[in-house]
Amino acid sequence: MNSARASEAGAPAATPPHRLLVPGLIFVAMVVAVVGSLGAPLIPTIAAADHISVGDAQWALTIVFLVAAVATPLAGRLGDGPHRRRVIIGSLVAVTAGAVLAALPLGFAFLLVGRALQGIGLVLTPLCIAAVRDALPPERARPAAAVLSVTTVVGIGLGYPITGLIAKFGGLHVAFWFGAVVGALGLTVAALVVPPSAQRTRRPVDLSGAVLLGAALVGFLLALSEGDGWGWTSPLLAAVLAGSVLALAAWVVRELRAAHPLVDLRLLRHNAVLTADAVGLLAGVGMYLPISLVTRFVQTPASSGYGLGGSVFIAGLALTPFSAASAVSTRLTRAAATRVPAGTALALGSVVGLLGLGLFSLAHGSLWEVFAVMALTGLGVGAIFAVMPGLIVGSVPIQETGSATSFNQVIRYVGYASGSTLSAVVLEAHTPAGGALPTDGGYTDAALFGCAMWIVTAVVALLLPRLRDRAQGAPASAAAAPGDRVLADEGLADAEAAGPVPAARASAEPVRHDATGG
Repeated sequence: MNSARASEAGAPAATPPHRLLVPGLIFVAMVVAVVGSLGAPLIPTIAAADHISVGDAQWALTIVFLVAAVATPLAGRLGDGPHRRRVIIGSLVAVTAGAVLAALPLGFAFLLVGRALQGIGLVLTPLCIAAVRDALPPERARPAAAVLSVTTVVGIGLGYPITGLIAKFGGLHVAFWFGAVVGALGLTVAALVVPPSAQRTRRPVDLSGAVLLGAALVGFLLALSEGDGWGWTSPLLAAVLAGSVLALAAWVVRELRAAHPLVDLRLLRHNAVLTADAVGLLAGVGMYLPISLVTRFVQTPASSGYGLGGSVFIAGLALTPFSAASAVSTRLTRAAATRVPAGTALALGSVVGLLGLGLFSLAHGSLWEVFAVMALTGLGVGAIFAVMPGLIVGSVPIQETGSATSFNQVIRYVGYASGSTLSAVVLEAHTPAGGALPTDGGYTDAALFGCAMWIVTAVVALLLPRLRDRAQGAPASAAAAPGDRVLADEGLADAEAAGPVPAARASAEPVRHDATGG
């Protein structure tokens, strides 16, 4: 079977896979999820240890997604060629080195660099899935890909309380040393089990596109986070925003003209792709607002008059319902995906997310209420992220699947980074001059802002397909056209939920759609 698949792709048969390939890659995915989870619950601890504001400490989380947004298409392009094994091992080296750098008591600047290196690890799950698909026959690759995608969510759910517990009893730096140890273990396992992909064709990498995209995102997030300190009408803020817009415009022009673009923006002409990307960006903001708010709120001292006074372990534990509910919701949504139009399913997920932040704005005086908020948020996000991959896969040609899903992953990371930054901006605006803590009204206002984001997400999910269809002269029934009700086969959908599938692999493996999707 492996030989048959290799011949279909125009490549010679691969070396037989290591017998521990699947459990080894699952462990690698778990390691990346656990190390990535070091950020959110530790923000107040980082602020106290390095004597900086919590708003500045929030960059320890934001920078992870900023780096991931740029690294994802780069790693996808490199990993789609003969260098996949090197990319996977190199990424784990970066994750481990980043954890060591963050663990050393060198100050916040070095910790920030370490966290940036750890952001490279977020590209690993889709590369592991691609490695499984190359090495195994379809009947084994699909369930393995599904397990890998769920492992990411499970790993984060475990990582939050585990790292929080370590930080509580050992301190901030011990938590990062723990990340370095598990990162080194993951690196060792990957070196043993990841197969080579030398038979694949090398593809050009758009480094200039990556630089322009990174400059645009850094400028936007920097202006957003520093706007209150600089002044929202200051010349410096205007200059940074203008530079960010110019870099983004140059990036768009570059991607449209490049023979081998970092991201194929022409795919946005597909109605379903545009809808999935717009919803992914907004849902990413709506997702990381409550995560950032809850971890900070739970650790706010009770002497403030509103905080729960919990430890970093309790803050990590408060995020576990999000991961668990997200995993459950993903499975339930996929089971019902063929019965509900995708736009409706996306809107329903947004409504559930709205209920979560609405509850937080009204009631957050006890831990069980916080647990309920995160569970509702997880249910909503899980439903949305379960639908988006099938919406894209069912709407673009097979050879464009990798590019389309890669861009969707980039958009999500931009949303995560924006949500993390926005939470800090709103709370900073509600912090009295000279004070260390925001007022309780800051949390309420941040939650209400998140509610507005979820409302916009639902409206976009319902109306954008219809507006595009009307503008293109499509019939009214196009809202339920192929791609709007389709969810690709279970294995591919699970893989895409975790991240991009390299384009060459997607083109080599046929995709089966359900009866409604065609």
